[in-house]
Amino acid sequence: MPAQLTFSLPAVFGFVLVLARVSGAFIFVPLPGLTATPDAARAALALSFTLALFPLWPHVNLGEPYLGALVVAMCAELALGLTIGVAVAVLSESFLLAGQIIGLQAGYAYASTVDPSTQADSGILVVFAQLTAGLLFFTLGLHREIIHAFARSLEAFPAGTFALAPAGVEQILRLASGMFSIGLRLAMPAIALLLLIDLALALLGRLNAQLQLLILAFPIKMMTAIALLATMAVLFPRVYGEYAGQVLRRVAAVAGF
Repeated sequence: MPAQLTFSLPAVFGFVLVLARVSGAFIFVPLPGLTATPDAARAALALSFTLALFPLWPHVNLGEPYLGALVVAMCAELALGLTIGVAVAVLSESFLLAGQIIGLQAGYAYASTVDPSTQADSGILVVFAQLTAGLLFFTLGLHREIIHAFARSLEAFPAGTFALAPAGVEQILRLASGMFSIGLRLAMPAIALLLLIDLALALLGRLNAQLQLLILAFPIKMMTAIALLATMAVLFPRVYGEYAGQVLRRVAAVAGF
């Protein structure tokens, strides 16, 4: 006799709710090139993550009426997925903020290139910071930590039982403030050095007004910024890893594990 694969209605509800939780995170998780991929590829990726979590699918009995209860439960699952996605996106945004600040002070804001993720014009150092953050995201194994976070969240809050508390919102707001702190701390050495260069050139211009220092200011500041970033590159994995640890701890606090 041919075998028949059947799913009960509670199992189907569990699949839909887990898919909603995973799909909410994929809106913000900074996977390189994910924004430029077709919608079908992103849907297939979210579906594959959901299938990987099959052992943790709950059997959800929504009762009557099914549609209204399912919509309410899906909104709660999307809230948790978006919370995890925003928390992970903050990691990359801190590096992008540092690249934007350094590029503006060093003069790289006048040159733009195509952002491989959004296909829009962006600053050179911003694109460099985005690619660096994406590389560190996979190098440090954070993609595995995201899957682990979803699995643990399903154990702590089975699908259909999560409710975003004010404490969880506070955790995300603290992450946003930490993003500005990390970005400024990464950019501060470059800002200080470029300020010293501006002061030195101002003093030279004061001593000899005939020197065309404005022509030399841009190449000096650009080369100095590149040299400083090359020197600081060894610190990027450490800073990214420590901040990623803070992000994962706050995600664990929100998800209840």
